[in-house]
Amino acid sequence: MGRKTENSGFACANCRAIVDAIKKGTIRNHCPFCLYSLHVDIEIGDRQSDCGGLMAPIGMENHSQKGWQIVQKCTLCGHVRKNMMAADDDVDVVAKIMREASK
Repeated sequence: MGRKTENSGFACANCRAIVDAIKKGTIRNHCPFCLYSLHVDIEIGDRQSDCGGLMAPIGMENHSQKGWQIVQKCTLCGHVRKNMMAADDDVDVVAKIMREASK
């Protein structure tokens, strides 16, 4: 799959929002409204996972070089991964997740 195909718009499988392709940055890998994505990778970008479960946001981490990352956990298999934040992520959603993660 090429970069242009990977960076296409989609309908979020969690909140059903229509999500446009990212305009600045690399590839959109999560919904900017609910921060969910799909479990499609075994290693980042390989699209080799057969799971296909929803990746739920469970927290945030600040990486010294990559900035804020969304920590996600698959609702089907439990796989945990980190996604870099995009410039258009919903700030209110991010703040809510950060509050819940710090409890």
